[in-house]
Amino acid sequence: MSQPKSASPTVVPTWVDSSLLQGMLRGIERESLRMQSNGFLSQNPHPQALGSALTHPRITTDYSEALMEFITPPKDSIPAVLEDLKDIHAVVHRHLNPGEKLWPLSMPCMLDDQEENIPLAYYGTSNIGRFKTLYRRGLGVRYGRRMQTISGVHYNLSFPETLFAALQQHETDPALQQLNAQDYRSHRYFGLIRNFIRLTPLVIFLVGASPSVCRCFLTGREHHLQPLVKGTMYLPDATALRMGRLGYQNSAQKQLGIHYNDIQAYLEGLQKAVKTPYPPFTQLGLNDEQGEPIQINDHVLQIENEYYSLVRPKQVPQNDETPSQALQNRGVGYVELRAVDVNPYSPIGIDETTAGFLEALALYCLLSESPEIHDDEQDLIERNQNTVVNEGRSTVAKIMSLTGEQSVQSWVIQHLEQIQKCAELLDELYQSNLYSDALKVMQQRAQQIEQTLSAQVVADTLAHGGTWSFGSVLAHDYAKMYDQYELSVEKTAYFEQLAQQSLQQQHQLEQESVMSFDGYLAQFR
Repeated sequence: MSQPKSASPTVVPTWVDSSLLQGMLRGIERESLRMQSNGFLSQNPHPQALGSALTHPRITTDYSEALMEFITPPKDSIPAVLEDLKDIHAVVHRHLNPGEKLWPLSMPCMLDDQEENIPLAYYGTSNIGRFKTLYRRGLGVRYGRRMQTISGVHYNLSFPETLFAALQQHETDPALQQLNAQDYRSHRYFGLIRNFIRLTPLVIFLVGASPSVCRCFLTGREHHLQPLVKGTMYLPDATALRMGRLGYQNSAQKQLGIHYNDIQAYLEGLQKAVKTPYPPFTQLGLNDEQGEPIQINDHVLQIENEYYSLVRPKQVPQNDETPSQALQNRGVGYVELRAVDVNPYSPIGIDETTAGFLEALALYCLLSESPEIHDDEQDLIERNQNTVVNEGRSTVAKIMSLTGEQSVQSWVIQHLEQIQKCAELLDELYQSNLYSDALKVMQQRAQQIEQTLSAQVVADTLAHGGTWSFGSVLAHDYAKMYDQYELSVEKTAYFEQLAQQSLQQQHQLEQESVMSFDGYLAQFR
């Protein structure tokens, strides 16, 4: 198809030089379910040889004991961070329980009819460990445990202080010129966040890979999906059902009206949510009939992390700070891009192409104008996201804006053109073609929709006769690959040491928990 002319060929100011990006860092968090050889969710505890899920810095669990999470440290290049993620996968593969494999799709493997057979993550007997398990129990009571078995990839990215300093020097608004470095950095990161929210349909279209689900995931839920093949439901033009009504949704949170127009309003909105009771959650009760707690409290959010968002402003907490206290004290340190499906065609759930695209997109979001988002635009953003989730590959699907509408396909192509200069800047920084190559792949997906990951997943699910068969073939292939993966002696020793240290730290926390759990919990009620 003919490409539309880009309305704004580049957002990169002429004075921006690639050297200003020196010092960019990125880290990845990848989630994956442990499944048994029969395809059902593992009922086994977290493998002891991997250490403590409570205190291990690289290998932990998310909602369920069977939902693993792998966390890389921040790295100075994409190849380095992907290499780290491969090492973590290799270590985990060696220590899985007999017959277990890692499920390679965002939407879960086989779940039986009983929600209680989705085991909550267990973190030991310390107060903080019991608190983390209770938080998960509360999520299950509030939203159902099935929703919590969905996996994703979170991409963490920070830009260097040199870039923010140069951007501030070129500001023409006196109020922005006078901000201290921390407040200016937060101001620019919040601009990035607003633009990323506007462009989330772009991410969903290009890297969405959950157009179908195993029928078992829908047990007890109303849905609008159609049969694809025995045991699998889908929508013909869907891209990422994980990001839609069947994924992480929370009607209570919608009423919060938390916007990202400035850091103070954002923090105040979060604080209000963790302190405000919500009648439907009050009706669920705080304890069960035996007097055991079933949720931390009856507030809109039990804790801040319960706030689901497409992208989060982050700062590394210190000395028992909450996430919002860390942001209040030191401003935004990095952003967490959360709208990314697991790529089933990568053994580690993400590849260079997705990483390069996300970084070029984030730079584009940072450098572009980013007006405040008000309710009328927020409504359009949500409508666009739902359109692309459910029918993004349809040639008649439309993106709506405050100034009109255009086809999803032409909108995606137009933005990819505008991101090109950011990709070139990053290639210049790293002396590579990684970013431009990533954009080329994305342009091919935009122009030939059958090349999108979601279209490939539908085709391969059909070819294999269902979600379970497709996922298990991939899981088996990746397990064989990791059997051959060579981990250096130093890396092996490093991970063994981390496992031992984490077990010691958990033991120490359990020894130090002198306050009763009821007393500990009372602080949050």
